[in-house]
Amino acid sequence: MNANHAHTQNQIPAASGAVELARSQRLSLVDLLHIAETLGAAGQHAAAADLYKNWVAFNDSNPAVHLVYFNYAVALTQAGDRAGAIQALRTCLKFNPQFGPAHVNLGRALEDFGQIGAAVEQWRQYADATSQITPDGLNHRHMVLQNIGRVLEGAGKLEEAETALLQAFSLQPEHAESGQHWASLRQRQCKWPILAPSAHIPARKMLDAMSSLTLSCYSDDPMFQLAKAYRYNKTLVGNRPDLSRFPRRTAKAKVGTGKPLRVGYLSSDLRDHAVGFALCEVLELHDKSSVEIFAYYCGDVRTSDSTQERIKNAVHTWRDIRDIDDVAAATQIIADEIDILIDVNGYTKHARTKIFAYRPAPIIVNFCGYPGSMASPFHQYLITDNHIVPPENEIYYTEKVLRIACDQPLDRKRAIAPRPTRAEVGLPDDAFVYASFNGMQKITAECFGRWMKILAATPGSLLWLLTGDEVANERLRQTAEKSGVSPERLIFAPKATNPNHLARIGLADLFLDTFPYGAHSTAADAITSGLPILTVPGKTFAARFCASIVAAAGIPEMICATPEEYVTRAIAFERDRKSLADVRASLERQRETSVLRDIPALARRLEELFWQMQGEGERGEIPVPDLTNLDIYYEIGAEIALENIEFENEQVHRQRYLDKLAKWHDYSPIPRDKRLWSEPASHAK
Repeated sequence: MNANHAHTQNQIPAASGAVELARSQRLSLVDLLHIAETLGAAGQHAAAADLYKNWVAFNDSNPAVHLVYFNYAVALTQAGDRAGAIQALRTCLKFNPQFGPAHVNLGRALEDFGQIGAAVEQWRQYADATSQITPDGLNHRHMVLQNIGRVLEGAGKLEEAETALLQAFSLQPEHAESGQHWASLRQRQCKWPILAPSAHIPARKMLDAMSSLTLSCYSDDPMFQLAKAYRYNKTLVGNRPDLSRFPRRTAKAKVGTGKPLRVGYLSSDLRDHAVGFALCEVLELHDKSSVEIFAYYCGDVRTSDSTQERIKNAVHTWRDIRDIDDVAAATQIIADEIDILIDVNGYTKHARTKIFAYRPAPIIVNFCGYPGSMASPFHQYLITDNHIVPPENEIYYTEKVLRIACDQPLDRKRAIAPRPTRAEVGLPDDAFVYASFNGMQKITAECFGRWMKILAATPGSLLWLLTGDEVANERLRQTAEKSGVSPERLIFAPKATNPNHLARIGLADLFLDTFPYGAHSTAADAITSGLPILTVPGKTFAARFCASIVAAAGIPEMICATPEEYVTRAIAFERDRKSLADVRASLERQRETSVLRDIPALARRLEELFWQMQGEGERGEIPVPDLTNLDIYYEIGAEIALENIEFENEQVHRQRYLDKLAKWHDYSPIPRDKRLWSEPASHAK
């Protein structure tokens, strides 16, 4: 028995008479809290709650009674009496209406019961009542405003959520979470400029608050994207995690032994989701004599679907890790003796990045879920393709880059509904239909401006977009009208099931890609339906992905060099429809022979790469991520991002960094790195 456990056991008997002492007003507040805490630590939450109940019943004149009611509510929650906890919190607030923690917890308790409106109202009462802010009040006001924004965002009330998040962000600009959601909401609503001028928040603070993924929709700067990911990782993982229970693992000897590799795919999206659709057939086609596949699912969707069932049937072992913490998940992966662990989330929703920080496998890989470098100390490899990351662009990635033919797997077995008529989806038969089915967060002011130029030059055309909320739709209609384009020429497609969505895409004439975050799985969907795509690649992973798909489909002629060429060619296709028909015919001829649909070859190539990594591991050659100077690159990248440069070529982009690095170095010497700041001679213009 350890010392702490013995102390707890010795203290519990002292609680037997504590209730009587509470009733006779002979139990001090300090002793009450100590005994109740001891009971709680021993898992006796009901006994702790009973002690608190008796104390407040006979000591309600104590000036700190509101604190006891608050702790009473916590104990009731831990004992499973959530309704009792709500009542205790309400009583707490009767004794002290300005006690911020009770407002916060009461709102959360109401939210847990599905009382969203009541939760928001509870938090708003506190926010409205705290105009005279103390330091403690500031923290609690920030917390309730952030909670209001979070809940309203989840309920689809984006305008109201944005207002609450901006208020929270204004209170504490150094706390990034509210600002992160605020910027993301503005992107989803097509509110331009995204970084709206504010008297309380400097533009730099807004930029700092952006998540790595949000930045991909805002800026085509691969160096800043890398540095942002590096900072974001430090925020997510925090200080160096306690690795005492996780000694560094080395690769086991397997090359040449005939033993299969154990490969784990960890993701929240192994279901009816773009990532699930992408990986499903690949997992089915893996050579099970070469690799044993483990799937670790961490998503919040608890109902299985057809895609998830196929994945479960395809893998050697399926593990649901939603309800266990990061330490337990890492421990399970170690117990499974995984050789190669693949992060299929990156910095996307429901990611479990800290699991990888414990290094539960000797080799950790970034693949398929996130468009960019993880810039972490523990992701050693990135699997992508030569279009997305040509060799000269490897400086923008901390992982060692390994390549497949195309970075977009797809499922050739996916169900596609019968194709509807144009009339059935609200399109006229005789119009030339441009389409862009990317999410609204990918539409920038400059991108939409190009679309308006295209529509203005092609009077008989329409623009078919995937719907946002109605407020965002109306905002785009009004922007179109200000550009001289009738708002009726924008058609918004409602959400649809995946088979029906795939069926309808091909009714359009030409898919117009977004910039800087282009189409990914949506591009593969369009190509699958025979719809040609016009794209202009940039420099970041997200801005080059669509061009990779277009090339893999066998129509590289649809890749434009500049935004100006993109506009010119989009107009030309409407005027010369035979040329577009020729592209469609080319797509159809190559459909089953293109690189994009050669999923058996993709599965074999992945296995080759897994064994290559394993060999490097056994030889002690696993790459070490290089994080040198990324804080400096971040500072310079932030300066450049605030200059609002939408598009520039690689040479100009690099020279802009080199000029700023030289000025920085002149003031305070910068150590050389393997990116841009390499050898002094390379910095001369």
